[in-house]
Amino acid sequence: MATVSTTVPTTRHHEGKLAIVTGASRSIGAAIARNLAAKGSNVVIVYLTESSDPLAAKLAEELTSAHGIVAIPVRADFTTAEGVQKIIAEAKAKVPVNPKVGKFQVDILVHSAALFHAMPLEACNQEDFQKVYAINVWGPINLTQAVKPYLPNDRSGRIVNISSVGSKVGLQYLTLYGGSKGALEAMTRTWARELAEQATVNCINPGSTMTDMYRDANPAAKEANALFNPLVPLSPLREWDSEEQRKFGEMYGGRVAYPEEIAGIVGMICSPESGWMTGSLVSANGGQWMSG
Repeated sequence: MATVSTTVPTTRHHEGKLAIVTGASRSIGAAIARNLAAKGSNVVIVYLTESSDPLAAKLAEELTSAHGIVAIPVRADFTTAEGVQKIIAEAKAKVPVNPKVGKFQVDILVHSAALFHAMPLEACNQEDFQKVYAINVWGPINLTQAVKPYLPNDRSGRIVNISSVGSKVGLQYLTLYGGSKGALEAMTRTWARELAEQATVNCINPGSTMTDMYRDANPAAKEANALFNPLVPLSPLREWDSEEQRKFGEMYGGRVAYPEEIAGIVGMICSPESGWMTGSLVSANGGQWMSG
């Protein structure tokens, strides 16, 4: 019987580089950190809450042991000036300088952290709007501003923004979340021009993924998304899918992504071979929305 492959290619084309990944203590962010570390990148694991301390520390130990790189957990609120200063300061203090560069440099920045919100239009309020947009829109702006002075000057840098297919296809109940991700997509195109001499800037839009965010999502939001499954080319279950995947797939008429599958697409964008792509929104949703 076939098995699901979640292995990462062992080509270490990020040897000595530095990646900062937000929301990296769990789920998609953690899978991205694993993908980049396996390719030789040092990783700053950025996360927000004290409850994630053990997860982040365990992941850092795993990556360091498995790949011989430096991985450091940094708990910080990247929506604040103090938070982004802490991220940069910790990275400077604990991550060795790439000898090929001879100075502190941030080669890869992945904005994976997000606050999910799924409520009908009439239930949206200003307080939730401010929370969602602070994390999903202002946070990436704030951290990218802080990182900008440390990006490469030869276009070798990579910035990847994690959007959502909900913004593109107009999923029900995603007034705030989908709106914030639409803003992130627009920012991607602007940054692709502003930062052209330093880094490519691209975006991916995952669909539902087997994460805590999906597990805890409003059932009505899952049902609304499930309406698309008959039209999603890669949604049918296969015999090698996990038990949990099969359970959800049978309930909602199709499988969702594994975090490693999303991380693989981010890894592709971060590769040297992707240097002639910028300002793009890349499909990462099994074909729920197909890149134009």
